[in-house]
Amino acid sequence: MNKPFIDMRSDTVTRPTPAMREAMAAADVGDDMMGEDPTVNRLEATVAELFGTEAAVLACSGTQSNQMGVRCHCVPGDELLIHESGHIANYEAGAPAVISGVSTRTLPGPFGMLDVETLHGKVRADDQHLVRTRLLCLENTTNIGGGRVYPLERLAELGGWARENGLAVHLDGARLFNACVADGYSPADVAQHVDTVSICFSKGLGCPMGSVLVGSAEHVRHARRTRKLLGGALRQSGFVAAAALYALDNHVDRLADDHANARLFAEKVAAVDGLSVDLASVETNLVFFEVDPALGTAAAVQDTLIDRGLRMYALGPQRLRACTHHDITREDALRAAEIVAETVGSGVTAGTKSGPYEW
Repeated sequence: MNKPFIDMRSDTVTRPTPAMREAMAAADVGDDMMGEDPTVNRLEATVAELFGTEAAVLACSGTQSNQMGVRCHCVPGDELLIHESGHIANYEAGAPAVISGVSTRTLPGPFGMLDVETLHGKVRADDQHLVRTRLLCLENTTNIGGGRVYPLERLAELGGWARENGLAVHLDGARLFNACVADGYSPADVAQHVDTVSICFSKGLGCPMGSVLVGSAEHVRHARRTRKLLGGALRQSGFVAAAALYALDNHVDRLADDHANARLFAEKVAAVDGLSVDLASVETNLVFFEVDPALGTAAAVQDTLIDRGLRMYALGPQRLRACTHHDITREDALRAAEIVAETVGSGVTAGTKSGPYEW
């Protein structure tokens, strides 16, 4: 094909902008394991201040920082509570069990979100036969739940319930800045209701890699030891930190553009016969839509879209997901919707390509 793909598989496909690359190239670096990388130190201090926490620690990925968070709060034989679609439970290779000996108890709820009513009675009794329920894990925005945003009031209710029941709270904030921009609250507003937060820089913020875990000084001290255990000991990682600092200064407010492009795409797709979109559920940069079985499977549509220059993912027999991001313009979103309409209108072929294992 002469034209490049419109890649709406995930916001992880974003590439650093020229200005971000310049910031990375100019970074002042040192040995982070010795606490001597000035750019990493500045990033950690900046994020801790932004979230109103005592400390922060740079990690290689969101999965790594999530598992650092789990290990902060649990010991082998403990249990965490999480939504049944949560990333930690489904897309981190069983890491709570493998790394920390922690069981995951999954619970239902619409749009990937939990509420206090669902959690009632889920803390196990203090009995030698039972695992200890120690941690509540939340996800904001929800991923498979549809990019939905936790209202601040619900986060406060969940945090209060956890504390009343002796549980810690870890927040998987892979797309937390999307939630903040969409709902108008600040990172510090969120952090006051949880104990640790994992923030990913390699999605909508457009960095090539990197995540940060924030929390108390004691939690971050523990997390650093876990980072070492997981092979995440970093040396001259100021190059990564410089990208994150640039993103905080330049890429947060523009997430609203991604949300607007997702809404535009969703509205156009909703008008296509045989496709259905719950427009009320499109709050951020993720759009899920259903394919009428008469048109074929989601995998079949996915494969035909690839042949036409558009990439997105089948996430179920009839469900597709599209993700807008820094590299998708308004024109790309409109053209993507046109490709979807043309594809569905002309028929699809049997799908064979697999969907994602993460994202």
